[in-house]
Amino acid sequence: DEKKTAHLLGLDGAKERLQLFKAELLEEGSFDSAIEGCSGVFHTASPVSFSAADPQAEIIDPAVKGTLNVLKSCAKSPSVKRVIQIWYQLSKTLAEIAAWDFAKENGVDMVTIHPGLVIGPFLQPSLSFSVEVILNLVNGNKSSPLSHFSVVDVRDVAEAHIKAFETPSASGRYCLVESSVPLSQVLGILHKLYPTLPLSDKCGEVDIMNLPGFGVSKEKAEGLGIKFIPLEESLKDTVECLKEKEFLLF
Repeated sequence: DEKKTAHLLGLDGAKERLQLFKAELLEEGSFDSAIEGCSGVFHTASPVSFSAADPQAEIIDPAVKGTLNVLKSCAKSPSVKRVIQIWYQLSKTLAEIAAWDFAKENGVDMVTIHPGLVIGPFLQPSLSFSVEVILNLVNGNKSSPLSHFSVVDVRDVAEAHIKAFETPSASGRYCLVESSVPLSQVLGILHKLYPTLPLSDKCGEVDIMNLPGFGVSKEKAEGLGIKFIPLEESLKDTVECLKEKEFLLF
């Protein structure tokens, strides 16, 4: 799909160093040609939807079966030294469990990356779920699918993938969360940055200050060399990117 890949082909050095392959997550062997000869494989693709008519077929099966198909292709290629796998919620949790089982049984060196809500500047012309959440807040929506935000910048996620591959001692699971805060705090930062915006301070009819949240340790990720971009900077860069790409006009 040229519309979905144009931003990749427009990157500096793409003509010399970027090669795109056609593949199908649910088709075993589909990734063989793309992975052959590679020393590192980053598996980041998985469907994300909150409105799937059939979650099992549309989200869970592609995540689990797709991950196993990628790992099977990796196991066939002796050049592959390490696989970096990213995590989301249920579908990716099931995929991760299956991936660890496969990796142990087949001797695949694998590291998993576990980001929170990924925000920050984006390259593609379309909106991801996480960026759309911020867009809706800026537009003054009275409700949000999230009452608590465990946030990380996309640039930190990208760096973590590279460091997890290049650092010989990297192993196991890495959680990536810069801040874990209630929606009211996110709205407060946005209001500070853009005081003229008509921001809401409620999540539906629920007082979001009374909802529980969970902290995430940065220690292991910082041991990998990650210096997290502050939440305020990530939010500002997200909004400015939305303005640059004309999703926001103010």
